[in-house]
Amino acid sequence: MAVPAGAMAPLGFASPDPFADAPICRTGASSLAAAAAPGPRRKLKLTWNANAICVVGVPVAATQGIFERHNLDVELINFGGSTDQLLEAIATGKADAGVGMALRWLKPLEQGFDVKITAATHGGCMRLFALPGSGITKLSDFKGKALGASDMAAPDKNFFSIVAAKQGLDPERDLTWRQFPADLLGEALKRGDIQGFALGDPLASLIRDRDGLVEVTNNLEGEYAARSCCILGVRGSLVRQDRAAARAVTAALLEAQEWVHAQPEAAAEIFAPYARAPVPALTAMLRSHTHGHHPVGSALRFELAAYIEELKLVKVMRPNTDPLRLSDKIFADVLTGVPA
Repeated sequence: MAVPAGAMAPLGFASPDPFADAPICRTGASSLAAAAAPGPRRKLKLTWNANAICVVGVPVAATQGIFERHNLDVELINFGGSTDQLLEAIATGKADAGVGMALRWLKPLEQGFDVKITAATHGGCMRLFALPGSGITKLSDFKGKALGASDMAAPDKNFFSIVAAKQGLDPERDLTWRQFPADLLGEALKRGDIQGFALGDPLASLIRDRDGLVEVTNNLEGEYAARSCCILGVRGSLVRQDRAAARAVTAALLEAQEWVHAQPEAAAEIFAPYARAPVPALTAMLRSHTHGHHPVGSALRFELAAYIEELKLVKVMRPNTDPLRLSDKIFADVLTGVPA
């Protein structure tokens, strides 16, 4: 399928639009089934953050025998360190792959970590809230107001700053970001320290429902309804030296995403012990996410390039960074057999 006109086109690219014919990729089940690594079962280490429902495909793959079907013996490592530490762990062989968020990974990858993004997994887990009765109904209503974030490099902070810039606001002058622990953002909002906050699921949806907050916007609207936000990164040396293993772990996690998309309630039950949240609430989150959208290949390259260009708008990426060149450097098309 062709992307709707302009849907993937970041600002600043010269005409003709290089994204005009970019495919939205939903990898077929037949291609995933053929992606098992040949030979002896590979042992791999996969990092994930067990508190983030974005990575629900990891425990699904582990509990439903998906890794085994792809001839993999996967050790899961629950990693709670910084993004730089995570990417260094993958790049240096302490882990073989990891799942994270594009808007947190792209800046460190610009700096040269030997990690290749082989797939996106889904979209739709970032949300922006305000108090009911505040009169705030759209992002531009936050002009001149304070917003909360769990940290100053948070992907949701980056995302809503990008959207604000696209809507004509100056993210540095028109918005003031203040940092609070994620579980205290709701309290900071009620105290009046901030007038809104950005956060990711599952905590975002849980606080919204608990406190009756207004969800002003999210990353499921407009052009971002067809954009993923979470990605899989594989050790660069693994891609080069054992491409079959890189292909297998990528295919396994994409198969798990399809499983989540088809069976969100069952996936919520699998994830519930990590979230300590009710299964119905987790199910609603998974149904709102786009687990059926997981681009690879050229579609992934175009989505990464779009984010890179947009991060330049909010001064996260260097102004002279070429989005297409960097996206070529940091991604690998392991499912098609095209060399990295």
